[in-house]
Amino acid sequence: MIDVTKPFLPPLEEYQEYIKKIWGRNWLTNNGPLVNELELKLKLYLGIDHLLYLNNGTTALQIAIKALGLKGEIITTPFSYIATTSSIVWEGCTPVFTDIDTHTLNIDHTKIEAAITPATSAIIATHTYGNPCNIDAIQVIADKHGLKVIYDAAHCFGTIYKGKSVYAYGDVSTASFHATKIFHTIEGGAVFTKDANLLKKMAYMRNFGHNGPEDFAEVGINGKNSEFHAAMGLINLKYIDSILETRKKQYEKYDEWMKFLNLRNIKPEPDSNFNFSYYPVIFESEMGLLKAVEILNGHRIFPRRYFYPSLNNLKYVTKCLTPVCDEISAKVLCLPIYHSISIEEIDFVCRLLLRAQNN
Repeated sequence: MIDVTKPFLPPLEEYQEYIKKIWGRNWLTNNGPLVNELELKLKLYLGIDHLLYLNNGTTALQIAIKALGLKGEIITTPFSYIATTSSIVWEGCTPVFTDIDTHTLNIDHTKIEAAITPATSAIIATHTYGNPCNIDAIQVIADKHGLKVIYDAAHCFGTIYKGKSVYAYGDVSTASFHATKIFHTIEGGAVFTKDANLLKKMAYMRNFGHNGPEDFAEVGINGKNSEFHAAMGLINLKYIDSILETRKKQYEKYDEWMKFLNLRNIKPEPDSNFNFSYYPVIFESEMGLLKAVEILNGHRIFPRRYFYPSLNNLKYVTKCLTPVCDEISAKVLCLPIYHSISIEEIDFVCRLLLRAQNN
């Protein structure tokens, strides 16, 4: 069976060594030594001054919205995982959807200003599939209108924009370290910010607001992560360069097949180094996509319609016109790509796609 993705797992004995030490310390959670070590090593690897390790990427978004004190309307993309929109609604704000660019599949920055109203407080943009948004253009708009910027950078580990980690941009960037991500800690996430005071506020928020055992500086939630998850992250960080290199080769193999297939893929943003975390392809029609999925599934290959349906169709949001997103979401399919997939398996996937188009 070939799934759309599978987690990278390091040698079991390396993880067992960490587990033995956790057992010996009997310190399982509550900002333990491995959590602190992981935060430090992530900062060094990414070249980032401030980050907090959290229990998942959704918590990261919710804390970012709360810490920035956002109210009213937040302009966002309809082409993302549901957590981008549900976090806005969960925090009592209203998502206002702006259509996407047909090539990058990111929020179309040329359409943002038309969506701004007196109730707008922020822009939350997703770097879709790890491909950066036009960060400079979004920041110009935000500065002009006094808006905060949060980037949902769930897919972005290893992505570089203009020589810096993509996490370095925006008032807050958020990451997911879920098991399906290119770098994972089984479950996990992070917030990144340049503002040390904002980081301190979010640090309170991730731990119930505790400022000592009997004082609470902020309203907070339980956004902490455990020593077991941090251990997985510390080991996987040792392998991340190899993981990224392998993923690039797999991506390039799919690229070789694109000249034979009547499909297109995303266009990376200029001045960026993409991390090749997903391989989305866009079909000419939804019928063509469904035919390909049927043939692939018949050979125990399971791609994913990621992201489908468009988020402006959710039951708890106000529907709006996003024709590009509606069209793309019906025709986009993520092909299998993960560390252990072989070049031969990628060839097999692509031969079946070719068969689907020729039948």
